[in-house]
Amino acid sequence: MYAVAKISTLRGVMSQLCPRCRTGKIFRASIFRGLSRMHERCDVCGLKFEREEGYFLGAMYISYGVALTMITVFALLWWAIMRWPLEKNVIWAIVVFVPFAPIVSRLSRVLWIYFDRAVDPE
Repeated sequence: MYAVAKISTLRGVMSQLCPRCRTGKIFRASIFRGLSRMHERCDVCGLKFEREEGYFLGAMYISYGVALTMITVFALLWWAIMRWPLEKNVIWAIVVFVPFAPIVSRLSRVLWIYFDRAVDPE
């Protein structure tokens, strides 16, 4: 059996740790070392991260929501500072968002795993 670490859910999500034991890593390497793959199972407790084919479809919805929110915030900031036309603000907001896309994608997978485990533990 495995010991459950006393780590908060927020810290577990931000550290990209297994939602069951909060000790094992979900991804093989840091996002800053390139696009890394996920572990199939947690090294500590054996939790399977991708339960079925197409499992991460829900993560795409989370990613879309986070991306849309970030782009909207960037566009509003540009509009408040520069007073450019709406189209120009949105284009620049998208350009600024692009480097964040891999981070958002990865975070959305972790959030989806945590959400799914909260709704359906086994």
